[in-house]
Amino acid sequence: MKSSNTVWHCATVTRERREAQNGHRSAVLWFTGLSGSGKSTLAHYVEEKLHGMGCRTFVFDGDNVRHGLCGDLSFSEEARSENIRRIGEMSKLFINAGVIALTAFISPSHEDRQKVRDLVGDDFIEIYCDCPIEVCEERDVKGLYKRARAGEIKEFTGISAPYDVPRSAEIVVDTSGSLSLDDCAETIIACLKARGVWL
Repeated sequence: MKSSNTVWHCATVTRERREAQNGHRSAVLWFTGLSGSGKSTLAHYVEEKLHGMGCRTFVFDGDNVRHGLCGDLSFSEEARSENIRRIGEMSKLFINAGVIALTAFISPSHEDRQKVRDLVGDDFIEIYCDCPIEVCEERDVKGLYKRARAGEIKEFTGISAPYDVPRSAEIVVDTSGSLSLDDCAETIIACLKARGVWL
């Protein structure tokens, strides 16, 4: 759905000019996986590395955006889809700003992730944080799995709601603990280099 009576205003400072000034191309690194799979931890770790390399970055964290941008949304299936739609649109704006946007969201629906991929295009890099639910439950620092098992949280991904494992993620990292955080991050940065992110 689009607003009526609006026309897109084209900026004189283009994405290409911003990227040239930054020395790197913009992209969306979309981290997806179960709660407790390490999405936020890895996204922030990768951002630290990229920041150290002089890159313009920003992390959209699932919990953080619900304090403001998506604070009006529930956790129903429809609301979660709207949550992902908003982040997709925000990520697209950040691409135009010449920024490498990192997003850490469960984003359980393949359909929702595909919509963002279609919106963003070739700049979308899906990163699946592959971690068994047993390990995620052991981590459970927020106590969410325990509450979900007790029936206190409805529609909880992996317990009472499905998670669609990515069909063709650009990057799959084992975040169960068999690889170090640094190894996972280097895999992602190697992918960015291979895609010619640095100018």
